[in-house]
Amino acid sequence: MDIGLQHYLVASGALFSLGLFGIIFRRNLIVVFMCLELMLNAANLTLVAFSRFTQHMDGQIFVFFTITVAAAEVAVGLALVVAIFRIKGNGKTESLKELKF
Repeated sequence: MDIGLQHYLVASGALFSLGLFGIIFRRNLIVVFMCLELMLNAANLTLVAFSRFTQHMDGQIFVFFTITVAAAEVAVGLALVVAIFRIKGNGKTESLKELKF
């Protein structure tokens, strides 16, 4: 049995759905960031799968830029989580509502 494009897309859809449900239902900021990374990796899996089955390198180039943006997002996001934890004493998403002007 060969693994086709459909298998990759189903796995990517499952990973993306798992990440989306984690973002919607979780309250911890670290878990929300991990679920966001899971969603980005699902998109990367889709791009690489299409790149492999169409014999073009465009998808792999987009994955490189997505990984770069994800690394910057993690650095900024974790800095914000640490700052919120120092101010509020917890890392829950409800703490973000109180940071408005």
